[in-house]
Amino acid sequence: MLRVMSRRGDDRLAWDEQKIQAGDHEALAAVREAERIFEQERSKGATAFRVADGKPIQRIDKFDATAEQIVLVPRVVGG
Repeated sequence: MLRVMSRRGDDRLAWDEQKIQAGDHEALAAVREAERIFEQERSKGATAFRVADGKPIQRIDKFDATAEQIVLVPRVVGG
């Protein structure tokens, strides 16, 4: 699942890894869209984290379709 933090809370995009391995077109399209969003948000300065139950949160720089959950946090602007 890809979660993008925003003013509305968070936007979520999920996919099923087993369906991806089976070549399901909808699951593959969801992963491509998640990767596009990941790259778009990272180019705007967002920070990405891989989150998995029972494991420490890990900052990542590249999209990982096998991650249990990726959280994108937009750049914080102060003032």
